Amino acid sequence: MRLGRSEAAFEALVPAVLEQKITGLEAVRVRRKMAFAFGEPAPGPAERLTGLRLPPAPERLAVLPYYDLHPLGLERRRAEVIIRLAARATAIERLGAFPPPDARSRLERLPGIGPWTAAEVARVAWGDPDAISIGDYHIPNLVAFALAGEPRADDARMLELLEPYRGQRGRVQRLLELSGISAPRHGPRMPARDIGRL
Repeated sequence: MRLGRSEAAFEALVPAVLEQKITGLEAVRVRRKMAFAFGEPAPGPAERLTGLRLPPAPERLAVLPYYDLHPLGLERRRAEVIIRLAARATAIERLGAFPPPDARSRLERLPGIGPWTAAEVARVAWGDPDAISIGDYHIPNLVAFALAGEPRADDARMLELLEPYRGQRGRVQRLLELSGISAPRHGPRMPARDIGRL
């Protein structure tokens, strides 16, 4: 499995911040609303690209007050993280010049960015094959079930099981995500919410 690298860290960072603490469906919904509220129309023939929008430019996001993002479904904490990061977008893009482990470490020094978010950015923007989603709600269970037949695990157990693949642990994680394997579910799924309507 080939891992691409977009070399667009900020472009990968916004969706990762949006996905913190909420379902993927909610994050996609907020991202789409952001593109329509603050993004530009996609370049090309207007008659063929109706409704296609680019993500908001960091310069546009950096000057927004946090409350402009609330009606889109984004609470204050993550809105402020995105706005602060947008103001540092140029410096964030420069992190790609470092080896991926160093780039991840430097990214984690920014407020609002933890290991999970840094790994998501490193995998997409820099093609880091060893970036593991530590702190994910589902991934430890998936890894434990696929590699050891255990239905539940924590991050420590996941790291223990992935240790033989050091250097390629993120690639193994991604392969398992795409495999169709899933750990047994216990209890209801977390419901999707739209805080913009609260």
